[in-house]
Amino acid sequence: QVQLVESGGGLVQAGGSLRLSCAASGRTYGMGWFRQAPGKEREFVAGISSRGGSTYYAESVKGRFTISRDNAKNMVFLQMNTLKPEDTAVYYCAASKLQLVVRTITPDLVSWGQGTQVTVSS
Repeated sequence: QVQLVESGGGLVQAGGSLRLSCAASGRTYGMGWFRQAPGKEREFVAGISSRGGSTYYAESVKGRFTISRDNAKNMVFLQMNTLKPEDTAVYYCAASKLQLVVRTITPDLVSWGQGTQVTVSS
Protein backbone atom coordinates (compact mmCIF):
# COMPACT_ATOMS: atom_id res chain seq x y z
CA GLN A 1 0.00 0.00 0.00
CA VAL A 2 1.45 3.36 -1.00
CA GLN A 3 2.51 5.77 1.74
CA LEU A 4 1.60 9.45 1.38
CA VAL A 5 3.23 12.46 3.03
CA GLU A 6 1.80 15.98 2.74
CA SER A 7 3.77 19.19 3.15
CA GLY A 8 3.48 22.89 2.44
CA GLY A 9 0.87 23.94 4.95
CA GLY A 10 1.22 27.01 7.12
CA LEU A 11 -0.24 30.32 8.21
CA VAL A 12 -1.20 32.82 5.53
CA GLN A 13 -3.28 35.98 5.38
CA ALA A 14 -6.56 36.08 3.52
CA GLY A 15 -5.93 36.61 -0.18
CA GLY A 16 -2.60 34.83 -0.05
CA SER A 17 -1.42 31.59 -1.62
CA LEU A 18 0.01 28.25 -0.58
CA ARG A 19 1.15 25.21 -2.50
CA LEU A 20 0.63 21.83 -0.91
CA SER A 21 2.63 18.79 -1.95
CA CYS A 22 1.89 15.11 -1.53
CA ALA A 23 4.78 12.69 -1.92
CA ALA A 24 3.93 9.07 -2.63
CA SER A 25 6.18 6.09 -1.93
CA GLY A 26 5.27 4.54 -5.26
CA ARG A 27 3.04 4.70 -8.28
CA THR A 28 -0.45 6.07 -7.73
CA TYR A 29 -3.67 6.18 -9.73
CA GLY A 30 -6.47 8.67 -9.12
CA MET A 31 -5.56 11.12 -6.37
CA GLY A 32 -7.51 13.59 -4.30
CA TRP A 33 -7.15 16.37 -1.78
CA PHE A 34 -9.53 16.60 1.15
CA ARG A 35 -9.80 18.85 4.19
CA GLN A 36 -11.25 18.75 7.66
CA ALA A 37 -11.97 21.82 9.75
CA PRO A 38 -12.46 21.61 13.54
CA GLY A 39 -15.86 20.21 14.39
CA LYS A 40 -16.67 19.41 10.78
CA GLU A 41 -16.61 16.31 8.65
CA ARG A 42 -13.83 15.66 6.17
CA GLU A 43 -14.76 17.03 2.76
CA PHE A 44 -13.59 16.66 -0.81
CA VAL A 45 -11.52 19.52 -2.27
CA ALA A 46 -10.02 18.43 -5.59
CA GLY A 47 -9.30 15.28 -7.56
CA ILE A 48 -7.18 14.22 -10.50
CA SER A 49 -7.07 11.14 -12.70
CA SER A 50 -4.08 8.83 -12.94
CA ARG A 51 -2.51 10.57 -15.94
CA GLY A 52 -3.65 14.04 -14.97
CA GLY A 53 -5.99 14.50 -17.91
CA SER A 54 -9.11 14.98 -15.80
CA THR A 55 -9.60 17.14 -12.74
CA TYR A 56 -12.59 17.91 -10.55
CA TYR A 57 -13.13 20.54 -7.85
CA ALA A 58 -15.51 21.29 -5.05
CA GLU A 59 -17.63 24.34 -5.84
CA SER A 60 -16.15 26.20 -2.88
CA VAL A 61 -12.63 26.12 -4.37
CA LYS A 62 -13.31 26.16 -8.10
CA GLY A 63 -11.35 28.93 -9.80
CA ARG A 64 -9.04 29.38 -6.80
CA PHE A 65 -7.38 25.98 -6.37
CA THR A 66 -5.53 23.88 -8.95
CA ILE A 67 -4.59 20.23 -8.59
CA SER A 68 -1.72 18.80 -10.61
CA ARG A 69 0.65 15.86 -10.58
CA ASP A 70 4.12 14.80 -11.61
CA ASN A 71 4.05 11.05 -12.11
CA ALA A 72 7.79 10.87 -12.77
CA LYS A 73 8.32 12.06 -9.20
CA ASN A 74 5.24 10.42 -7.65
CA MET A 75 4.01 13.82 -6.50
CA VAL A 76 0.62 15.54 -6.41
CA PHE A 77 0.19 19.26 -5.77
CA LEU A 78 -2.55 21.63 -4.73
CA GLN A 79 -2.00 25.27 -5.62
CA MET A 80 -4.27 27.40 -3.47
CA ASN A 81 -4.80 31.04 -4.41
CA THR A 82 -7.02 33.77 -3.01
CA LEU A 83 -7.28 31.92 0.27
CA LYS A 84 -10.15 32.67 2.62
CA PRO A 85 -10.49 32.13 6.38
CA GLU A 86 -13.03 29.39 5.67
CA ASP A 87 -10.27 27.42 3.90
CA THR A 88 -8.65 26.85 7.29
CA ALA A 89 -8.41 23.11 7.87
CA VAL A 90 -6.13 20.12 7.94
CA TYR A 91 -5.55 19.08 4.34
CA TYR A 92 -5.09 15.43 3.39
CA CYS A 93 -4.14 13.72 0.17
CA ALA A 94 -5.53 10.30 -0.65
CA ALA A 95 -4.84 7.65 -3.27
CA SER A 96 -7.53 5.73 -5.10
CA LYS A 97 -7.22 2.19 -6.42
CA LEU A 98 -8.93 3.40 -9.59
CA GLN A 99 -7.48 5.41 -12.47
CA LEU A 100 -10.54 7.66 -12.64
CA VAL A 101 -10.58 11.20 -11.30
CA VAL A 102 -11.40 11.31 -7.61
CA ARG A 103 -14.66 13.17 -6.90
CA THR A 104 -15.62 12.27 -3.34
CA ILE A 105 -14.77 10.13 -0.33
CA THR A 106 -15.33 6.48 -1.21
CA PRO A 107 -13.99 3.05 -0.16
CA ASP A 108 -11.84 3.20 -3.30
CA LEU A 109 -9.51 5.57 -1.44
CA VAL A 110 -6.99 3.12 -0.07
CA SER A 111 -4.25 5.36 1.33
CA TRP A 112 -4.30 8.62 3.27
CA GLY A 113 -1.56 10.97 4.36
CA GLN A 114 -1.20 12.34 7.87
CA GLY A 115 -2.38 15.81 6.91
CA THR A 116 -0.93 19.31 6.86
CA GLN A 117 -2.45 22.31 8.64
CA VAL A 118 -3.53 25.34 6.64
CA THR A 119 -4.55 28.42 8.60
CA VAL A 120 -5.87 31.53 6.87
CA SER A 121 -6.10 34.66 8.98
CA SER A 122 -8.55 37.44 8.27
